[in-house]
Amino acid sequence: MRQLNRAVTLPRNQERRRSQRVKIDLTGRYMLADRREFTCRTLNMSPGGVALIAPAQPRTGEQVVAYIDHIGRLEGLCVRLIENGFAMTIQGTIRRRDKLADQLTWFANRNSLGLPEDRRHERYTMRNPRSMLTFSSGESIPARVLDVSLSGAAVQSRDKPPIGTPVTLGRTPGRVVRHLESGFAIEFARIQTVDTLEQNIGMDDF
Repeated sequence: MRQLNRAVTLPRNQERRRSQRVKIDLTGRYMLADRREFTCRTLNMSPGGVALIAPAQPRTGEQVVAYIDHIGRLEGLCVRLIENGFAMTIQGTIRRRDKLADQLTWFANRNSLGLPEDRRHERYTMRNPRSMLTFSSGESIPARVLDVSLSGAAVQSRDKPPIGTPVTLGRTPGRVVRHLESGFAIEFARIQTVDTLEQNIGMDDF
C-alpha cells in the first residue's frame, strides 16, 4: 500500500519558530536604503529571517524592505551576504511572527503534499475590461483589466508602479503586489462582493 506523505508542522515553541527555516520559492521585489528597487526570489525563510536570491547586495547592517508574493511586506536588516544574494532579518511583533509561521507551515505542507498553488478566489474576465487607475497623487490613467477576482486584479498598463504602491482601480482601493509582463497585479484593500465587483472596477466614461 502506498504511504501518504505526512503534513509538516512547524514547532510551536517561540524560539524554535523563529529559527525554523522552510525552503520556499516565491518572487518579489526589495528596496535598499538608497531607495533602489530590484526583483528577487526567496531561497528559504523563517519567521525571523529570509534568504533572497538578488542582483544587488546591500551592506551588512543595511535596512531592507521586501515585498514577497503571497507573504507581503517584510522589513529588516541585512545580516550576511550569500552567493547571488543576501540574508536579512524580519522585524515584527510576536503576532506578526506567528502569522508568518502559519503561512510558512502552509507552504511547507503544500510542497510536501503536492498541493496546488493557492488561489483564494476564482479569477474571471470582465465583460468590459476598461477602467481607470488613480494614484495617491491624484493622477489618473486608463487601464485595462486582464482578469479579476474578489481579492484582486491583473491590470494592463503603460506604467508599472513600485510594489507596495497604493492605487485605486475604478472605485476600489488596493496596492500593487506583483509586476507582470504587460502590467501589474493589485490586491484589494478588502474583499469585494460578486454583486458590486464589476461596477466598482469598470468605467464606461473614458
